[in-house]
Amino acid sequence: MTVRQQFNSKDFNYKTPISIRFADIDAFGHVNNAIYLTYFEMARSAYWNEIIEWDWNSVGIILRNSHVEYLKPIMLNDEVYAYVRTSRIGGSSFDLEYTLVKIINSEEQVCTTGSTLCIAYDYNVNKPVPIPEYQRRKMEGQ
Repeated sequence: MTVRQQFNSKDFNYKTPISIRFADIDAFGHVNNAIYLTYFEMARSAYWNEIIEWDWNSVGIILRNSHVEYLKPIMLNDEVYAYVRTSRIGGSSFDLEYTLVKIINSEEQVCTTGSTLCIAYDYNVNKPVPIPEYQRRKMEGQ
């Protein structure tokens, strides 16, 4: 998602709260840029467990790349939520999109957007494998 695109929460079927820790804050009083990938990871893990029901005992997932676009700073006392969705599904890879919002005057304001390219991976043979059918259907249905 780029800055030019309008955020519509209805485009996402998953939303989870993000807790801001004191350790996340840098010397300037806002969340350090490196921490945003941790927030994406927290949201992604919750999404995989609650929505996709990924079977970690049979197939793992590795990240090939990540992209973060910083739009507004997040501060220690902000109420923050992450939206997550699968935006592309390939044979063994898929893309996830993220939008971090903070609540200001009862409205969501977009702070950060991002994406990750994820790959279904079999650690026993150390190579990518097809996305399991059950998880593929869950991604397609959301």
